Amino acid sequence: MPLSRDSQLAAEIKALVAGGERDAARDRYSDLVARQQRRAVRIAYQYLRDAHDADEAVQDAFVKVFTHITSYREDLPFEVWFTRILVNACLDLRKSRARRLRWAVPMSSATDTTPTDPPTRDQSPEQRLVSTERAKEIATAVESLPGRQRTVFTLCHVAEQTTAEVSQALGLSEATVRVHLFRAVRKLRRLLERE
Repeated sequence: MPLSRDSQLAAEIKALVAGGERDAARDRYSDLVARQQRRAVRIAYQYLRDAHDADEAVQDAFVKVFTHITSYREDLPFEVWFTRILVNACLDLRKSRARRLRWAVPMSSATDTTPTDPPTRDQSPEQRLVSTERAKEIATAVESLPGRQRTVFTLCHVAEQTTAEVSQALGLSEATVRVHLFRAVRKLRRLLERE
């Protein structure tokens, strides 16, 4: 199977760093970051449900990737390796946020600003409102999934990874990934049919 463009780019960066050409590696790395940025933010937001935290997790993941690029195994797709690092950054941030929130004073929910996709011009205000409300219902339903099901669903449907890629990223068998995905979709259908 031929390597993706991102995997080839990661291999080039790894070779540059190994050869002591860190400045050239940083220049090439900015291309890789640009190619992965949007996908990474989508994944992180699905985990963290906070735009600021998602940006922080993505930045941490990109720093870790560059710092550890020499450990990148070129026989694996870069996207899988990067996603594993990103998911771990999200989980770490979620844990630290939970520790912080235990000691925080609750604030008004009026500050909850969930980013949504920009409305299209051909939708009426009523259609935009319904669309926004439905997106919130779906996000809430996904958030209520058990951890492993939520992770698999997010990687398959938000990050648009195959079950084989998710299997590699999470260290699970592909059959286990498919079972978690099936259960997640079934549970989401039940939750969303009630609403």
